[in-house]
Amino acid sequence: MKFLLTSAGISNLSIEKALFELLGKSASETSVVFVLTAAAMVEGDKGWLIQNLKDFADCGFHSVDIIDIAAVPRDNWEKRFSTADLIVFGGGDEQYLARAMRQSGVAEALPELLQSKVYMGISAGSMVAGKLLPEKLIRTILPEEIFEGNDPGFALVDCIVLPHFNSDYFAHLRKDLLHSLESQFPSTVYALDDQSALKVVGDDIEVVTEGDFLKLEK
Repeated sequence: MKFLLTSAGISNLSIEKALFELLGKSASETSVVFVLTAAAMVEGDKGWLIQNLKDFADCGFHSVDIIDIAAVPRDNWEKRFSTADLIVFGGGDEQYLARAMRQSGVAEALPELLQSKVYMGISAGSMVAGKLLPEKLIRTILPEEIFEGNDPGFALVDCIVLPHFNSDYFAHLRKDLLHSLESQFPSTVYALDDQSALKVVGDDIEVVTEGDFLKLEK
């Protein structure tokens, strides 16, 4: 299976290059389905989501479909996923996204779908692909964004992804705090800033960055 797990989407040329290496085809040959479900539970300005979609539009893909998996029946999203080369799970509330993926049947279908398609995550979409931190740790690291639930994530990749490292919006997501909690992490942690991503092929994980990241190995 192939994954590109980003903090902020296609935010630089290195991440864009990594995406097309995973796809093995040009933008004009690539069909995308963008799952915006995680954003539905987040209040306030959605400029970040608009920017994510603009970045996809600027790449010149053959098509970019947009879907809320919590709002359509299974036969609808299955048909649309089946015709896509790239399945993108966008940012927002990772707990809500994880629940929606389970309840809709998407989580069950993903292992087979990803035999022939690439999974791309943005923020919450990247988090759910790995292992989600226990609620106590999330409350400590991301007190600005407290979402209800304690879903463990899907562990499709063997790590924990923490997006928006060093972001002004998340004042606690810093090197010193993460090091102080290191012994409590149940798995290897990658904290990624908005210019960084993980390129995953099978069990191989590569950091793609034009910014900063932190790896805390279990």
